[in-house]
Amino acid sequence: MFPIQDSVPTRNPAFVVWTLIGVNVLVFLHQISLPPHLLEAFLREYALIPARFFGPLAQAAPPQGPADWAPFATNMFLHGGWMHLIANMWTLWLFGPAVEDRLGPGRFLAFYLACGVAASWAHAAMNPTSMLPALGASGAIAGVIGCYVRMFPLARIVIMAPLGFIPIFFEVHAIAFALFWFLSQILPGLMTLGQSADVGGVAWWAHIGGFVAGWVLAPWVRLPASARRPYFADEGRMGFAPDGSRRRVRGPWG
Repeated sequence: MFPIQDSVPTRNPAFVVWTLIGVNVLVFLHQISLPPHLLEAFLREYALIPARFFGPLAQAAPPQGPADWAPFATNMFLHGGWMHLIANMWTLWLFGPAVEDRLGPGRFLAFYLACGVAASWAHAAMNPTSMLPALGASGAIAGVIGCYVRMFPLARIVIMAPLGFIPIFFEVHAIAFALFWFLSQILPGLMTLGQSADVGGVAWWAHIGGFVAGWVLAPWVRLPASARRPYFADEGRMGFAPDGSRRRVRGPWG
């Protein structure tokens, strides 16, 4: 299932979302410009290799200072290919503006980075001896999804699902989309327990950790009512209330 549109209105331009997308694209363009030996060194320096902190590499050369822990944050700006980048940036572009609008730019940026770091810790905790570099913004974006769903559970998400070569479009509540998405992460994540830490693939526990962080932090990072003018009933998108839920239309019988 591929989400393509949501129903939550926004008042302010999503400057932080656009900036994050721009930074991720620029970093990826830098990545693909590097020759193989420099790319390997770049990933070794800025991607997250859990064994450097909790495994055999940490015993040989333990982290010395805050800079050595930077990969827990820097890895969220790296990507493994064009499709990896496009899928992540599309999801951020879809869910990020509504969250930034309700948090404000500064809070949203701090929230995004916090979710990314939480995702990195979750991945490292579940794969402490892995020598493979983990990278990608999907953990931080999972936090954005968690926050979005906590704030707008009844918002409508337009989904595109391919049926062979024919695209099928339908609407689901945000909470239903999130439940399906979360199960699609936690079930494979549980199946990886006990497997070799050096088998490549999706960082399921980074997604899970980021989503949980976003869900938990949502009530604490949202701007208080005193700091923002509330949305009025006529400020939603056509047919939808300001929280993205389907607007109830009263007929002649009430």
